[in-house]
Amino acid sequence: MELSSLGLGTYLGPSTEAADAAYAEAARAFFAAGGNVFDTAANYRGGRSERALGVAFQGLPREGFFVSTKAGYVPMPEATDPDEGPRAWFHRVFEVPGILAPEDLVDGCHALTPRYLAHQLEVSRAALGLDTIDLFHLHNPEQQLAHLGPDGFYAMITRAFEACEGFVAAGKIRAYGVATWNGFRVPPGQDGHLSLARLLGAATSAGGGNHHFRWIQLPLNLAMPEAYLAPTPAHGWQRDDSPGRGAGRRAVRTDLRLHHAGADPPAAAGGLRRSPGPAHPCPGRPAVHPLLPRCHHGPLRHGPGLPCG
Repeated sequence: MELSSLGLGTYLGPSTEAADAAYAEAARAFFAAGGNVFDTAANYRGGRSERALGVAFQGLPREGFFVSTKAGYVPMPEATDPDEGPRAWFHRVFEVPGILAPEDLVDGCHALTPRYLAHQLEVSRAALGLDTIDLFHLHNPEQQLAHLGPDGFYAMITRAFEACEGFVAAGKIRAYGVATWNGFRVPPGQDGHLSLARLLGAATSAGGGNHHFRWIQLPLNLAMPEAYLAPTPAHGWQRDDSPGRGAGRRAVRTDLRLHHAGADPPAAAGGLRRSPGPAHPCPGRPAVHPLLPRCHHGPLRHGPGLPCG
């Protein structure tokens, strides 16, 4: 499959039936115009964005489009029983079935435990109407870095990657990655920095040399150009600035990709010949506001520049 250089994001908009219908219509129009990359997340618009895409995908050839989704934020729907508060909702939906405990949450809204990831993947597959999702991202994992510390954080990532390798083996996803906001934009030594080398080490520990950690996602726009300007870490990774990828442009390119040195990119990505380039993964809204007052996204919301998807 050759991927379109533009993808359709599904982050913004009200949680209304009208917005759902507009998203589905836009997705169909995007596909008809030649676009085939769709980006979403379990918590976008309280889960409604995935369901809107599921409606749009009905009748489309499965081999004709590429879908990435994300898990990490607790996707509390906006329309809930008025007699049931957020704590009671969390207890009923997650705690009673043993999916998630309050102590598993970081900042009151974020979790990446294997059981929670498995649950969210099933929610996403059902919402999208797909047996297999092309790409499953850990959503803003750097949210947990300060809480866990570096060693605890990468141990958590290894467990999450082990779960993702299991999802691949079960045919539920084709590959996994990390969708970030600050993690790859801040330099080493600063709070929130994600080490590609340690992430790759976690993937190798989880899946061996043939692991399925294939993608990273980070913002790229005029206000946040680090994906293009910052040097690529010299840990076996390289940036693809090959001829023909944006040739002739003098502005910031949007078709960069990172791949592991020595690996054949088409084979490594399951036959994909092009990548859509960095997308714009915005952090989702806090899902259980009163339950976890420490969950905030003030400084993390999309800043100046292009809107996020």
